[in-house]
Amino acid sequence: MEFFDYYEKLFGDRWPALLDSLKGESCFETLQFGEGLEPYYLDKASVFAAKALGVEPGMDVLDMCAAPGGKSLIIASMLQGQGSLQCNDRSPDRRERLKHVLENSLPKDWRSIISVSGYDGVKFGLHRKESFDRILLDAPCSSDRHVLNSPAHLEVWSAKRIKRLSVEQGSLLASAIDALHPGGTLVYGTCALSPLENDGVVSRILKKRPEACAVEIADIPEGADRTEFGVHILPDRTNGSGPIYCAKIKKESRPTGL
Repeated sequence: MEFFDYYEKLFGDRWPALLDSLKGESCFETLQFGEGLEPYYLDKASVFAAKALGVEPGMDVLDMCAAPGGKSLIIASMLQGQGSLQCNDRSPDRRERLKHVLENSLPKDWRSIISVSGYDGVKFGLHRKESFDRILLDAPCSSDRHVLNSPAHLEVWSAKRIKRLSVEQGSLLASAIDALHPGGTLVYGTCALSPLENDGVVSRILKKRPEACAVEIADIPEGADRTEFGVHILPDRTNGSGPIYCAKIKKESRPTGL
């Protein structure tokens, strides 16, 4: 099938072991923020990506494509009820799931600074220009692990879809950079295997947004791969975590004058 041929060419000798790990169980971390609150189980690689954002209490934060909400829980735990967190997702169904997760897994005082919205992420760069200290862009992607374990999705998979998604991802990343305060930081992430959706998107948009640059993510998980712009966490070398790609991007501060 096209899926297997595509990734075998991409990963070469690594593909058989990676394929086996993708079919296996994921490595989850339990998020529990208080007695009586619902636990949430999040892939350890996703926990790493959210924490890489470097959120501190008092910051204004946007989770641009937030549903189902696991990474939003991490951000909220870092804000500790101080600052603001806008959790956005354009899908009504996914947004309902997001609301449930936030309402049932977070303490009430942490929820007081959270708003949920349903905008197209591309609009933030136009209407909320330079508004956020931190932005997490967990972009819609090919979700290859899910595809591999779903015969219906595997049957309709195509390399053309990856190219189409990379265009959408680029629009979202450009919007996120525009919505970021000068001096602010964002993390761009996917759960995709292909570089076209990962480093390829970052490379293309950084050329269009010279005020932004990729910065190295420190203390990466053991077994993770450093790429040109970010980190790729793949399950064959990280005890089942991932796949997660993340790149950290900083927007330059404006000169303050002489």
